[in-house]
Amino acid sequence: MLLYGAVLAAGTLLLAGVTHGQRLRALSSDVLSLLTAAGFLALGLWLGLVVLRPASPPSGNPAAADSLGLSPREREVLRALAAGHSNKEIARLLSVSPNTVKTHLTRLFTKLGASNRTAAVSRARDLGLIG
Repeated sequence: MLLYGAVLAAGTLLLAGVTHGQRLRALSSDVLSLLTAAGFLALGLWLGLVVLRPASPPSGNPAAADSLGLSPREREVLRALAAGHSNKEIARLLSVSPNTVKTHLTRLFTKLGASNRTAAVSRARDLGLIG
């Protein structure tokens, strides 16, 4: 009788172990599905906020900007310049290299007839390009 009880208990433990293993496998697939969904959610948010961000509306005096031949990117650089950002900060804000910012600034100085950053911002304010 004792042997029969021990065999029955061992069988029950074995069955419980198999059932528990199946639950763990089912749980791990649920966790994998959850992590996959979270990854796609994060990718969608990143695409929406960074890659597909809407273009900023033109500001200031568009007629003056057009008459000077300022590109939309040069206008963005000019706004960042007026906000007091350094070349590295402007590059980081616009996702370009610092050398690209220098090129835009050189073209801005030429188009505005300015010799430095302060003169460029002052001239842009006079023309109503920035507030």
